[in-house]
Amino acid sequence: MLTVDQVYFSTKQQVILDQIQFLLKSGSITALIGHNGAGKSTLFKAIMGMIHLEAGEIILDGIAQSDNFLAFKKHLSYIPEEAFLLSELTVEQHFQLYIESYQLDPVKMEQQIKQYVDAFEIGDKLDQYPESLSKGMRQKVQIICALLPEVKLLLVDEPFEGLDVHATEYLIDILKKKARTGTMILLTTHQLDRLQGLADHYLMLQQGKLISSGPIEAFDQLKRRFDQS
Repeated sequence: MLTVDQVYFSTKQQVILDQIQFLLKSGSITALIGHNGAGKSTLFKAIMGMIHLEAGEIILDGIAQSDNFLAFKKHLSYIPEEAFLLSELTVEQHFQLYIESYQLDPVKMEQQIKQYVDAFEIGDKLDQYPESLSKGMRQKVQIICALLPEVKLLLVDEPFEGLDVHATEYLIDILKKKARTGTMILLTTHQLDRLQGLADHYLMLQQGKLISSGPIEAFDQLKRRFDQS
């Protein structure tokens, strides 16, 4: 379970996260909805420990972020909107970096990497460096990296940007499989039509406040409110 409890963060100019509170349960896929500037990216940063909270607590699988950050961080993985790859590492070396960072079994990961590489059709890119890859290819590499560890929480920020139709459908299938094995997934997307059949709950942020949440069955009503806000 992920517990976000009364999280508060501000800058000198404005409040960015205002007493945010919610729970995510094992195996859930939750859509984080909100216009640009609503606080979605900051909330992701807060969960990942990239910003210093002024108040509140974040607890993942019984581990408080403020008590044991390294143990907390090992239980989550992140797919960013823009791929963050190291220019000095090849595609294959990025996979090895994640294997070492999460202390994964190299033998087990070899087959898993091959499966992902084949599905995302990047088998001819393994020896290449990020600067020689297209945006879509870089995003596929980043996605594979984030999918390798079996974590309690997967954060996914605009995952479908830059992906072709085949890769998009494959990623949706993988996210569903991850959820079925107990992974909590919190994702953002402006492609609201993608949420049907994928997410089971939603959280709506507006100007740093959590203004609405509930089952995704309320999608039509949610979309109307989102478009009009």
